[in-house]
Amino acid sequence: MKAGFVLKPKDTLKIKSLFLKVKEIFESKNIEVLLDLVSAKAIGFRGVEFKELCEESDFLVAFGGDGTLISLARRSYKYDKPILGINVGNLGFLTDINPDNVDEFLDKFLEGKYRIDERMVIEVGYKGKSLYAFNDVVISKDIISSMINIEVNTQESFLNTYRGDGLIISTPTGSTAYNLSAGGPVVYPLTEGFILTPICPHSLTQRPLVLPSNFEIEVSTKEVAKLILDGQEIYNLNDKITINKAKKPIKLIHRIERNYFDVLREKLKWGEVK
Repeated sequence: MKAGFVLKPKDTLKIKSLFLKVKEIFESKNIEVLLDLVSAKAIGFRGVEFKELCEESDFLVAFGGDGTLISLARRSYKYDKPILGINVGNLGFLTDINPDNVDEFLDKFLEGKYRIDERMVIEVGYKGKSLYAFNDVVISKDIISSMINIEVNTQESFLNTYRGDGLIISTPTGSTAYNLSAGGPVVYPLTEGFILTPICPHSLTQRPLVLPSNFEIEVSTKEVAKLILDGQEIYNLNDKITINKAKKPIKLIHRIERNYFDVLREKLKWGEVK
């Protein structure tokens, strides 16, 4: 069995010692560790090209925080490999395994005592190409001092023209990210749907909206704008885009014991009495 590791791009050297400990644990369980070439160069190791990493590995490992996992999920999407997140970051909504419990988890993993969550992915059609987003698609104004008008249509009919700083179209997985900061709802991550949340809307009547995942959404603007995928990939938007549910989900490896509502209470500090 082979595991393909991608390390947190920032502070890679700081997590080198932790990675070596985890690597040793994996190899003690007869799991061969492959390391992404970019990660390997950052810590002075030999690595393999990302394409080879995805093709050769039985599963992928994001060794970092949620951002590392989101990036890996999007980049490896076409290879359809399950992803394990080991959290050496801060938030940990998606990465629920810590370096301290890797040994215990791998024992259960090799016994088949784990679960795979399938998470919806957004497919963005732009200029004849398909782009993918795991968390969200953001259409944002490009000029700080001005507002942007964003027209949204569905196959049903014209939906709305959003006027403000921009629009977030989120997956349920991304509902606890930028969407939540902009006043959008928290949506259980294994549901399927599009969450449309305006950013600083000009009108107080512009509210978040949840649409079924089988809708095709068309978004366009005549102003200078940016198209941002997962907060990590940025494109100049000068044409319309289409939003659809991607054909395949992202597969995340989790402990059987993991409870999403426990994660929400812990990360969002729900129910705490000061």
